Amino acid sequence: MVESFLTKSEPLKYKEENLKTEEMIINLGPQHPSTHGVLRLEVVTDGEIVVDVIPHLGYLHRCFEKHAESLPYNQTIPYTDRMDYVAAMNNEWAFVMGAERMLGIDKEIPKRVEYIRVLVSELNRIAAHFIAIGTYGMDIGAFTPFLWMMRDREHILRMLEWASGARMLYNYIWVGGLFYDLPVGFEERAKEFVDYLKPKLKDSETLLINNKIFIERTVNVGVLPRDLAINYGVTGPMLRGSGLRFDLRKVDGYSVYPELDFEVPVGTGKMGTVGDCWDRNWVRYEECWQSIKIIEQCVEKLSGEHKRTKEFDPRAMVPKKIRPKAQDFYVRAENPKGELGYFFRADGRSDQPLRCKARAPSFSNLSVIAEISKGCMLGDLFAILGSMDLNMGEVDR
Repeated sequence: MVESFLTKSEPLKYKEENLKTEEMIINLGPQHPSTHGVLRLEVVTDGEIVVDVIPHLGYLHRCFEKHAESLPYNQTIPYTDRMDYVAAMNNEWAFVMGAERMLGIDKEIPKRVEYIRVLVSELNRIAAHFIAIGTYGMDIGAFTPFLWMMRDREHILRMLEWASGARMLYNYIWVGGLFYDLPVGFEERAKEFVDYLKPKLKDSETLLINNKIFIERTVNVGVLPRDLAINYGVTGPMLRGSGLRFDLRKVDGYSVYPELDFEVPVGTGKMGTVGDCWDRNWVRYEECWQSIKIIEQCVEKLSGEHKRTKEFDPRAMVPKKIRPKAQDFYVRAENPKGELGYFFRADGRSDQPLRCKARAPSFSNLSVIAEISKGCMLGDLFAILGSMDLNMGEVDR
């Protein structure tokens, strides 16, 4: 029963007869509500103290990489939606950027298309962070913030459905362009939503982020030092929560992000220690404000300098055949959970990649759970897990 997770380097570490007198092995999961997807944690405890945590994967296999290797590039886009399914626009965009750069058409994409991509991706970023913040409150006993976040997230889902025709899995961002232009009136509706959201977001800070009980449950818990985060390949809000100002929208400056004004929030140990659970959650909250700032600028550009015209065709640059020259290529983008990367190997003859590998941020972020959980109380393990904002669809992709 216990030997399934043992490695060759530690052949008998947790055999039952080798456990100390007070130690025991507890299985947490697999069950969806408590573990952010179908994840099983095998926890070795000494009373209520966590000795070690071993995550078990393999319960939600998406087969994404094999799908991508058996389909043309443009037909793979719907499968990207199904990895981190609460941030589907962001998944699509990274994949599409890779294909466009391999084809050498990335500099020819119309500016209106680029601003629309940023707009819908930042809306999706807010929706993803609302899931993270709302369910995190519920993880440690606060139910009302979840209801508030889901209420406001619903507005975003309706807007993205209006634009793409789908609620969560969009297939909207295409290689070379977009499925559709924005519906007439979308820019005005986006501005109305931003004006609506600002006071609601401030209320959420009072209700949850600065709540005394929430602070006591998250401060100085699950501290992730900056060097440990780097060594484990942690990215996104988890890395920035540890104090490192690393955001690919700034570092790589892809699309029109260099033309937009926004900040990169980082953890400062405002309530406790830099890199604790509270810092990670606070970074996500602050990123929602920055996404609002980006959305306002995109709406201004799309209503003015790059407004819609009768001649504009969002599919004008969509290639009839996607057949990149022979090469190995890696592309990355800043998803709500961190760095999403795609590695492609093209042979120059086929419209299907020989190899497609996804570098999912949740997978790397989950790998550090044992390091930051050792010595904590069993009840705090759920606070640590929730602060990671995992999506098992992209872990077991």
